[in-house]
Amino acid sequence: MRALNPAPSGAPLAIGAKLRATRLAQALTIADVAAASNLSTGFISRVERDETSPSVSSLVALCQVLSLQLGSLFEAPDNEVIALADAALINMGGKGAIEKLLTPRGESRVQVLRSTLAPGASGGDELYTINCDVEVLHVLSGSLVLRLVGGEVELSEGDTMTVAGRQPHSWDNRSGGQTELLWTIVPAAWSGSS
Repeated sequence: MRALNPAPSGAPLAIGAKLRATRLAQALTIADVAAASNLSTGFISRVERDETSPSVSSLVALCQVLSLQLGSLFEAPDNEVIALADAALINMGGKGAIEKLLTPRGESRVQVLRSTLAPGASGGDELYTINCDVEVLHVLSGSLVLRLVGGEVELSEGDTMTVAGRQPHSWDNRSGGQTELLWTIVPAAWSGSS
């Protein structure tokens, strides 16, 4: 019996989009990368469109210029679907709120929370802060009063407010009905294993 050897899939590696996204995130032009890597602009353009396969040495040169780990080009993306019904219940404090974590517990770049606030729900009498760079609050339905050091902001269905990280604030559902919110916290205020 002959030993079976794995065969290549035949599918081309799609690394161009990762290279292009990394270049653009650093505000570099193709000409900048070409000059630093001693590769032609046309060649880099074709690599970014996955129209050609670079040699190992060309790929190493591109990764060095972009400060990108070579292995990261071949890693599968971390994609995870969390159904609302399966989202973890969490407690961010306050009263009258049911809060669900819509992003994976181990995700440190961002957290998305969905809050269902009963009439009279509150984040508490005292203003609090969250250890993050920015919070974005979006009202899916109902209304909310966001309390800040300088006053109050009334938010209605469809409104979105950005709050600077570590800014003292709290909230109240003063409406007679239920309010649904999405909170996006960047970076995640906390993470742990699921």
